[in-house]
Amino acid sequence: MTLTLPRLSGTRLAVAAVATTVLAFGAPAAYASLDDEAKSAPSASSSVAASTVARGKPFTETRLFFGTERPDGGPAVTDKQFVAFIDKEVTPGFPDGLTIQNGRGQWRDSNGKIERERSYELILLYPTPEAPKRDVQIEEIRSDYEKKFAQDSVARLDERTRVDF
Repeated sequence: MTLTLPRLSGTRLAVAAVATTVLAFGAPAAYASLDDEAKSAPSASSSVAASTVARGKPFTETRLFFGTERPDGGPAVTDKQFVAFIDKEVTPGFPDGLTIQNGRGQWRDSNGKIERERSYELILLYPTPEAPKRDVQIEEIRSDYEKKFAQDSVARLDERTRVDF
């Protein structure tokens, strides 16, 4: 899993590669199986699946991937520093909730060397109609982290989903 990449163009390339792989291999099979179900006679399992798909409201899920190693050789970002960053920079704009997961990431630097680092994944959910407003906030979070902790980039992944609380 590529979490934080050394260049913004590398981040976009990695996210595009993941999206392309999912679309190229996962989507056709998924769509084919949905088409097959639609052609067959309705059954209890297909009506359960249909009701599950319609559940919830339209939301956008944004995942941000924060690396902790500093390219300038400075000390790695600590848990305490990261939590303080979340408290100050993220929670005020997303007070309804968020999820943070610890991770281990790797990426290939501009010299071709594989770099590994401890990382964090931040998951934000918000109603899709709020996406334009939230986009500005999320880009500010990314920029602030890059500046504060001397990072080359913070990867971002957005997906539309349905959420039921």
